Amino acid sequence: MQIGMMGLGRMGGNMVRRLMHAGHECVVHDIDPKSVAALASEGAVGASSMEELVAKLDKPRHIWLMLPAAITGGVVEQLAALMEPGDTIIDGGNSNYRDAVDLAARLAAQQISFVDVGTSGGVHGLERGYCLMIGGPDESVRQLDPVFATLAPGGDDSAPGTAARGYLHCGPSGAGHFVKMVHNGIEYGMMAAYAEGFNILKAANAGKQERSADAETSPLSEPQYYQFDIDVGQVAEVWRHGSVISSWLLDLTADALAGDSELSQFGGRVSDSGEGRWTVKAAIDTGVPTPVLSSALYSRFASQGHSVYAEKLLSAMRLAFGGHFEKKG
Repeated sequence: MQIGMMGLGRMGGNMVRRLMHAGHECVVHDIDPKSVAALASEGAVGASSMEELVAKLDKPRHIWLMLPAAITGGVVEQLAALMEPGDTIIDGGNSNYRDAVDLAARLAAQQISFVDVGTSGGVHGLERGYCLMIGGPDESVRQLDPVFATLAPGGDDSAPGTAARGYLHCGPSGAGHFVKMVHNGIEYGMMAAYAEGFNILKAANAGKQERSADAETSPLSEPQYYQFDIDVGQVAEVWRHGSVISSWLLDLTADALAGDSELSQFGGRVSDSGEGRWTVKAAIDTGVPTPVLSSALYSRFASQGHSVYAEKLLSAMRLAFGGHFEKKG
């Protein structure tokens, strides 16, 4: 099948490679000409502009976008102005599902289909495949099935439907991004649970550490119970084998700790690209309690320095009511 791909970054480029390996014809465009040239040297058809991308595709055209959510809407509008009735735009980025609902409605007036595809697989997708959560009109999704089947990991062909092969038509436009949004909200919670657990393991030798004996330091009352020098990297490794908390995330954690158990290359600032926020908002709108996912999201905000002013105010209040001077270091 022929398909256009716009956005050849960490995921888009490897998605093109996976498609080409299976015999699909890919016409590619990116703002970075080097990315286009690299894939053209591997067999893709390069396009130097959006207009050229559209012109090099046969009708009905199918163009897949792998772009930051902040610019996707504007690019969709520009692209739609160059396309014709019967064409399809696919958004595989981490866009807000509400934007997908609105864009689909606007494009429907031009008889252009909009398909939203929540895409999970990261930088490992070329080899492992991509889990695809799809929203859009039935006929457009059916036309794109060969592409979805190639990008997905594959699996049990005898199972009913496509979910066992790694891709699922979740509903109308917006449903794919909604499912991916919740997927990423869960990811926040899982990552936070691993991070907090390993932090406790790292602190298991607290009883061996010298502790200040002053009014500003909580005493460790039973230091004899915290005398363990635990190799957190090896714990991650053993948990990967037969443990009920084993997962791909744990595999990646074990790899990171094996290379540097102190994680010295990281500063601890954890970004959030929006999906966790949208998940919690959806939970509030629908009255669904999500204490774990909400806590994980707020922890990311704190890591970005957004809690510093509040923490300063706590110190100010302690000084004001009890004469407690802020302890440094």
